[in-house]
Amino acid sequence: MGLKEIWEKVAGVEAARDDGERKTTTTPLGMSSIFAPFRTGGVQNALPKPTAANLRRFAETPAARRAINFIKDRIACMEWRIEARSGIAVGDAEERTVRAEALRRAFDSPNETDSFRTFIEQVIEDVLVGGFGAAEIEAGETEMPVRLYPVDGASIQVNANWNGDANSPRYAQVTGKIGKDALTPLLDAELMYVRLNPRTHTVFGLGKVEVAFEAISSFLQAHRYAGRLASNSVVQYALWLNERTPEQHERLIRWWQDEIEGTGRVPILSSESKPEVLRFAGGTDADLHLEWQQFLLTMIANAFDLPAMMLGVSQDVNRATAAEFAAEAFQNAIAPLAKLIAEHLTRDVIAKKLGWSDLRFIWGELENRDEQVELNMQLQMLAAGVVSVAEVRAMRGLPVEEVKSKPLG
Repeated sequence: MGLKEIWEKVAGVEAARDDGERKTTTTPLGMSSIFAPFRTGGVQNALPKPTAANLRRFAETPAARRAINFIKDRIACMEWRIEARSGIAVGDAEERTVRAEALRRAFDSPNETDSFRTFIEQVIEDVLVGGFGAAEIEAGETEMPVRLYPVDGASIQVNANWNGDANSPRYAQVTGKIGKDALTPLLDAELMYVRLNPRTHTVFGLGKVEVAFEAISSFLQAHRYAGRLASNSVVQYALWLNERTPEQHERLIRWWQDEIEGTGRVPILSSESKPEVLRFAGGTDADLHLEWQQFLLTMIANAFDLPAMMLGVSQDVNRATAAEFAAEAFQNAIAPLAKLIAEHLTRDVIAKKLGWSDLRFIWGELENRDEQVELNMQLQMLAAGVVSVAEVRAMRGLPVEEVKSKPLG
């Protein structure tokens, strides 16, 4: 059955059961998933294919994991808040505050097992690895208006022919079952699907591990070769004996293996001519190709929009440039992805699912990373009468209290 037939079948299925009941499963395919861990076999030097399983495996290597954790942990540890959208019509501010507080509680505990950090980490992980991050959205109760469940993005299929109909399935999860239960259809308002690097020729995104795939593969091969070379598992020299018969060669080999190799004894050779040692390598660190490995680390860092310093490349890094590199990493790698996640939470969860177009999700650390600069700016606006004390307290994350004017004199 082709993809077109599958989607025609899905389109005729009721997408929603009971609103509020979870439809997807966390790991529908188990070890049969295309993202399940694997172990290579056969020729070790063959370049692996950029399949989803290989991407997940590459994401577990030290260089890629360092880059992923640098971005993921920085975003997941950010302070966030639910606030009113700018430019909205003045309405019932008290009722909006109640809804914002209920939404904050729902985000703090998005489901029965996750906190907001563990939930958002899983979404960001799939965004960086495969170019997507998925989460099921289900309606909740008054105190907890929405429930969020992380979903394996590799199990999500996208309907490329979706026409924008809110009642028509836009996504489907592959369950690994047979028959009518092979796909679980999902409406547009039931799934948050985050695409990284969206393009016109495909409905899927492009993950950073996909961009770095070839560089990671080359780095693993170079690192593996250097490890074998440094552990003496690769022969670096040979012993040449001139004018000896095959029987003498065989006898010398057996004597060396049985009596000398691994014992620490001093070998004593007596022959008419001195044996000559032929070296296959220079016997220096250049044989380990350390500069090539450093270059590959730089390419991996470029794929993640990070300075090479973040992956341990300390060349051309000093006290003056380290701060600039850190600021560059925040602006190029962390801030864009954090804003993308915030936009999807605002649009898919708050606006589409709940219909609350007057609220938005925002990261508190994206406006300005320098706390002193931000504080001075707020004080200047307060002195100029641009903002009120209550608005400044809200910017600082402090409870907004009514400020009573003091009588003069």
